[in-house]
Amino acid sequence: MKFADNTPLEIILKSIFDPYKKSMADVELISRAMVKKGLISKEEDIINDHIAFRTLGVPNLGIASLEKIFLALGYQRMEAYYFEEKKLDAYWYAPPKPEYPRIFVSELRVHELSSSVQSVIKKYTEHINADPVDSLNLNNPVEVGQFFNRPLWEVPSLDEFLELAKETEYAAWVIYNRYYLNHYTISVHALPEPYNTMKEFNSFLEEIGIVLNTAGGKIKISKDGLLKQSSSVAKMVNATFAHGEQMKIAGSYVEFAERLPLPEFKNLEKNLLKREHLREGFESANADKIFESTYTEQVQKIVKSCS
Repeated sequence: MKFADNTPLEIILKSIFDPYKKSMADVELISRAMVKKGLISKEEDIINDHIAFRTLGVPNLGIASLEKIFLALGYQRMEAYYFEEKKLDAYWYAPPKPEYPRIFVSELRVHELSSSVQSVIKKYTEHINADPVDSLNLNNPVEVGQFFNRPLWEVPSLDEFLELAKETEYAAWVIYNRYYLNHYTISVHALPEPYNTMKEFNSFLEEIGIVLNTAGGKIKISKDGLLKQSSSVAKMVNATFAHGEQMKIAGSYVEFAERLPLPEFKNLEKNLLKREHLREGFESANADKIFESTYTEQVQKIVKSCS
């Protein structure tokens, strides 16, 4: 991601991205390999398609809370998405300028979960009796940036984490990680040929040892064929729970997106293509499978590859 202008939005994005990058070895592994291959001259040349956050649908939290930050920064709320099986709602947000990433925020429909799982979530969130974003000075980018790395509730016990994971691995991830950045996304279509297609870029990723999410296939393709997405499988990270209990759990991951020209621009020369000429938005079916990058069925592939 490029942070050159030191605008309030860039200060906030940097505060969000830096801790994520520090804990995500794959980010540097991929960017270094891209430089070595000549796809980019430096990491800052990577165009970030979007970043994503996971939230809980409980009073004073969720999408309605978190979106206030981005709306204040000039983002515009766009299409809504619903994921029935995973019990999730989501929106994506268009940036104030094309050089900034889109935002994707999802929210767990907590009221649809079992009473036992709801009780665990309530135990950690019921003390939040006011929207924490309302207490922020949204004109202070340093304060807002710090908010994303500030815990809003206590670390759960390992038993409670595992109880959540049995029913919804999404809930388990959020209850431990809070508003930590879930993933950022490399714009594959912006890369030089032949690596500007998902097929070729995935081959490059696997050559450097990146394990890809295979839920729904390595390449998830929208119904119109104009949005192709892949993602790495989340690496296991050391997690410390209440009472000092420890276990390796799924961390964050990296996504990759290829946006193709809209039909009316398909004959436009590639060097003339701009963001407004390409397929916009997201696809529920694609996103549904991307969520599983932190799920046990996918994460186990990394464990097996290391054994």
